[in-house]
Amino acid sequence: MLAPNLTLRPGDTLDHFLLDSIVATSGMATVFRAHDQRDGSQVAIKVPHPEVESDPVMFDRFRREEEIGTRIDHPRVMKVFANPGRSQVYMVMEWLDGRLLRQILNEEKKLPVARATAITTSICEALEFIHTNGVVHRDLKPENIMVGPNDEIHLIDFGIAGSAGARRLTFAHFSQSMGTPDYISPEQVRGKRGDARSDVYAMGCMLYEMLTGTVPFSGPNPFAVMNDRLLNQPQPPSQLEPSVTPQMQEIIYRALEREPKNRYANAREMANDLAHQDQVGVSARPDAEQWKHRKSPEARRALGYAALALIPIAIFLLLLLVAHHK
Repeated sequence: MLAPNLTLRPGDTLDHFLLDSIVATSGMATVFRAHDQRDGSQVAIKVPHPEVESDPVMFDRFRREEEIGTRIDHPRVMKVFANPGRSQVYMVMEWLDGRLLRQILNEEKKLPVARATAITTSICEALEFIHTNGVVHRDLKPENIMVGPNDEIHLIDFGIAGSAGARRLTFAHFSQSMGTPDYISPEQVRGKRGDARSDVYAMGCMLYEMLTGTVPFSGPNPFAVMNDRLLNQPQPPSQLEPSVTPQMQEIIYRALEREPKNRYANAREMANDLAHQDQVGVSARPDAEQWKHRKSPEARRALGYAALALIPIAIFLLLLLVAHHK
């Protein structure tokens, strides 16, 4: 039985790791920059908050991230090192130099097409590897992409990732297990598990954002954002950024298809189109041209109520017609 986590500060020692500084903190854990006193190597130490260990859902998320991180070995996926002899719960990860894609977008708003294409292609390569190994990220977003000094990328945070055969996660547990509203796929909003195509959808959202400076769907609250993607089409990215070609716009639309069966089947297909944009055929999309006509759940609900109200009238008219013919 591992000891419960205590409050740790820079300068403290955790087993043979000396904690140098805090680099990130969240409601789930604190991440320290540290070095291994055995060989002087630099690492990142992720320590869950004490309340996480008493929350089965959150603790399972922490354990899942560790299990996937130690199993997946790819140059574009952050490594997690096995540490069986630890005295308490924490995770040892490789130290990555760079910035989160979110930080880059906050500072630069939009990225040049060539840079956005290169970053997206690299992410697709990492996605193809994890998908082939039975893992779906399910929370792909700029906050979970580390970008190095030469724009090399690493996927991080597999806390809500799904492995083949894992239990189904539902809409009721959205806040802890379904991902982020701006990037979550329509099928996940509907409560389905999601598969590799769900990560492709999130990649489409991120490419849209990298090129235009805004996410494709919006709303005053998370549930409004999710409903928006179920009911409406995004503004064509070429209208927000003229450098977006018809071929690039078509790639984004294919990634953002509402129905998974119409989407890219895998990340490899999306990467291939990005690499050969001159060969991408542009489809006529009448629904995309109607993006200004926004629907809302309230309007759809009102139409439903109106239809219900017409049922008694229709029955009355039918009875009247029958009586008239007798």
